[in-house]
Amino acid sequence: MRPATVADAAGVHAIYAPVVAHTTISFEEVPPSITEMAARIEATSKDYPYLVAERDGAVLGYAYASQHRTRAAYRWSVDVTVYIADEARRSGVGTALYAHLFPELAERGFHAAFAGIALPNPGSIALHERMGFTALGVYREVGSKFGRWHDVGWWQRLL
Repeated sequence: MRPATVADAAGVHAIYAPVVAHTTISFEEVPPSITEMAARIEATSKDYPYLVAERDGAVLGYAYASQHRTRAAYRWSVDVTVYIADEARRSGVGTALYAHLFPELAERGFHAAFAGIALPNPGSIALHERMGFTALGVYREVGSKFGRWHDVGWWQRLL
């Protein structure tokens, strides 16, 4: 586990682009370019941790935090995201990424982490609940992708 750099953009892109193109896990509709992924890593890393897991130089997964809401009172809360390469799913990579991310968030003074999960996604739900998240509720039909409406469940974990 280590902090992501813009040099990781191609590896992050290789994981994320197929998720965007072929699933409803992400509500983005067009996969961002490698250049855009590099810009996102750089921008996020200014204020929040952005981590990658790698083996033999290949990115196996990544996790990061981002702003939860814009109002000042929310400044101690974050949204968290984790994506794992297909070949590394269910191998402990997501758990390891979050196990590094949460203490770093707490050290930076953050109090609560939130995860929005497009439903259904039993693997992501299991990971988040294993990491101490509790279900808060569901935004019904909040996103439309591939010609269908999709729900998003929300989970919370105090840091």
